[in-house]
Amino acid sequence: MSIDFLRKSCCLMVTLNGILFSLVAQQSPLPVQQDRWKILPDGSIEWPIDNRLPHTDHVEMSGEKVSMWVQYGVNSEGQPSLNRTMVFPTFRLLPVRTIASMTYNITDDELPRFLINDKLFKAGVYNAAVATDMPEKVTSIRQKGILQINSELGKDKAITLQRTLFPAVDKPVALEKWVFTNTGKQPVKIEMEYLYREVRPAAERTTPVPHSFIVTTANEGLKTVAPGDSVQFGILYEAADKNNPLPAIDMNAAYNDRLQRVNNIESLLQLETPDPILNTAFAFAKIRATESIYKTKGGYLHGPGGLRYYAAIWANDQAEYVNPFFAFLGDDIGNKSAMNAYRWFAKYMNAAYEPIPSSIIAEGDATWHGAKDRGDMAMIAYGAARYALTYGNTDSAKVLWPLIEWCLEYLKRKVNEQGVVASNSDELENRFPAGKANLHTSVLYYDALRSAALLGRQLNVSKEQTNRYEQESQTMRKNIEQYFGATVEGFKTYRYYEGNDTLRAWICSPLTVGLFERKEGTIAALFSPRLWTEDGLASLAGNATFWDRSTLYALRGVLAAGETEKAMEFLRYYSQRRLLGEHVPYAVEAYPEGNQRHLSAESGLYCRIYTEGLFGMRPAGFNSFDCSPRLPNGWDQMALRNIHSFGNVFDLIVNRAGAGKLTITIKKGQQVTKYTIKEGTTKQIQL
Repeated sequence: MSIDFLRKSCCLMVTLNGILFSLVAQQSPLPVQQDRWKILPDGSIEWPIDNRLPHTDHVEMSGEKVSMWVQYGVNSEGQPSLNRTMVFPTFRLLPVRTIASMTYNITDDELPRFLINDKLFKAGVYNAAVATDMPEKVTSIRQKGILQINSELGKDKAITLQRTLFPAVDKPVALEKWVFTNTGKQPVKIEMEYLYREVRPAAERTTPVPHSFIVTTANEGLKTVAPGDSVQFGILYEAADKNNPLPAIDMNAAYNDRLQRVNNIESLLQLETPDPILNTAFAFAKIRATESIYKTKGGYLHGPGGLRYYAAIWANDQAEYVNPFFAFLGDDIGNKSAMNAYRWFAKYMNAAYEPIPSSIIAEGDATWHGAKDRGDMAMIAYGAARYALTYGNTDSAKVLWPLIEWCLEYLKRKVNEQGVVASNSDELENRFPAGKANLHTSVLYYDALRSAALLGRQLNVSKEQTNRYEQESQTMRKNIEQYFGATVEGFKTYRYYEGNDTLRAWICSPLTVGLFERKEGTIAALFSPRLWTEDGLASLAGNATFWDRSTLYALRGVLAAGETEKAMEFLRYYSQRRLLGEHVPYAVEAYPEGNQRHLSAESGLYCRIYTEGLFGMRPAGFNSFDCSPRLPNGWDQMALRNIHSFGNVFDLIVNRAGAGKLTITIKKGQQVTKYTIKEGTTKQIQL
C-alpha cells in the first residue's frame, strides 16, 4: 500500500466525521492474538508447553541490591536453556558512567554439576555420552515476580525438577533453587557438586573498594531421595567487598521474603473489573514498577533497569512517569524513592537558571546531560506538582514547592516569541526530530502550571502567585493550539514541532491534560494505520520503531477524552499482548532499540491508564480530587481498592445507576459516601 494512498484514505476519514471511527476500524483491524500464556487462579501466569517451539523470552526481577535478568527458552525437543545476568547497582565501576554497575552473566554451562544415580546431568538433558535414557522436558513455566520452570526427567518421567529464580529483597544476591522430586517407585541418588567461584575486577576499575562476584552453592552434596520425597539445592549469585561482606543467606527465608514483597505490592491499589486480563496486567505492572527501587548511598532510588539504568534517576522516567503513580499506590519504599528523586534534582537549582541535568547517575556522584535540555524542567514540575497534590502530605509538599517554583520560572524564561516552550530535544533524545520547541514539553508546562496553582493554594502561597500560574496556564493553552494545532496527513490534530508534516505518537499528550479541542482528529490519527501497529503506536508514522511510553500515554488520554469504547478496544488488545503473548509480562521500553526491555517506569504509566484515565482521578487538593469515571459498555461495576492518596486510605467504586447515570462510592473504613452523576461528567470528591 503506497503512502499516497494512505494519506488520501486519512483525508477521507477526517472528511466523513459521521463514520470516522468505523472506517479506522475497517482499515486497521486489530490482529487476532494467539495467547502463549494463561492466567492461573492465584494470579500468576503460566506457559503450558505445547508444540509451538522453539521459543525464547526474557524478564527482569529486581530487589534493593540486585537486578536479575533471565533469558529463558525451550528448544524444539522441549529442553530448557537459561541465561542469567545479575546487575549490582551499588557496586560501582570506573570510569563513572550510567551503565557502570558491576554486571555478570551465567549460562547453563557454568552451573555446578549434578549427578543422578551417579550419571552426569547437565541442564536440558543427560550427558549423551553417559546416559541417553533420561532427557529433560519442560512442562510449564510460571511467573509472578518469581520465575519458575517445571520439568520432567527420564522417559518414564520418574523425576520432576522445579527451578525457581528470584532476587533477594534487600541483599546483593540472586538465587536459583532446584527441587528434585522422586515420583517413581525406587530411591534415587541425586548430587549437586560444591562450587565456589570468585571473580574480582581490577582494583583500578572499582570504586570505592575492590568488588567480587561470587557463585556458590547451598545444600550441596549427595542425597538419597525416597519415592514421593524431594531434595532442594541452591545456587547463589552474590556481590561482596570489604564494606559489604558476603551475607549469610537462608535460601527459603529469602524466597519467603521475596514472595511477601510481591504480595504486599499486590495488596495495594487493587483493580477490580469484569476483565481478568486487565486486572492481572495491572497487578503485574504494580510489581515491575515498584520492585525496581534500589537502596543507594543516597537513599532509595527508583531505576528503569534493562541492564543499563540503575542507581540513577531521569526527569522523565522517575519525575514524570512513575512518581505520580507512587502517590496512589501507598508503598512506603515507593514514596521514599519519589521524594529522594525530587530532592536530588532540587540540588541543582541555581540563581542563573541553568538547566537541571536530565539524569543524576552513579548513586548521585555524577550527572548526564547529553541531550541538553529535553524539556526536563517541564517533566519535573509536572510530576512533582501532581505527586505533591495526590500524596496529600503538607510537609512533603513544602519540600517540593521550591523545586516546582524554580522549574516554572525556568520554563517561563524559555517561552519563545510564539508563546511556547523552547527546548533542545525531547525525551527521545534526538532519535527523531523535535525542532526547537516540541508539543510534549509545552503540554507538560501547561499542566504543571495548573497543578501548581492548586498546590500553592493548599500551601497558602500568595493569591497573586497562584492566580498568575492560573493565568499563565490559560495563555499556554491558547498558544499550544495556535502554534501546534495543525492538519497533519489529513487529520485535524497537532504538529509535533514547527515544520513537522508527518504524524507523531506524542500528539496524544494533550489528551492526558484535558486539551480536547482536537480530540476527534487526534484519536482518529492515533488509531489509524499510519500510527497504530501490532505493538502499539509507531513513534513516527511509517517507521517501525515503537516506544511503549507514548502508547500508554495515548490510552490514558483517549479514556480521559471520553472515547471509552475505542480506548478499551485497544487497551484490551495491548494488555493481552503484553501479558499473555510472545513477550511477557510487562510494558516494554522500545523496539528495535533495547529488544523490548521491561523498563520499570513504563509499568507505572500502565497503571496510570486506570487511575487517571478509566477512573478519571485528577488531584484538586490535599484531600480532594476530580473524578470523571469511564465505565465501559457491558460493565456494571469497577473499583479501585486500597488507594493510598489524598491523605487517606479508601476504595473507589463506580456502578451503573440507571440510564445515563453512574454512582460513585467512596468507602473509608466503615464510612461510605455515595454520589450520583450523569455519565461523562465530573464530580469533585472531598475526603
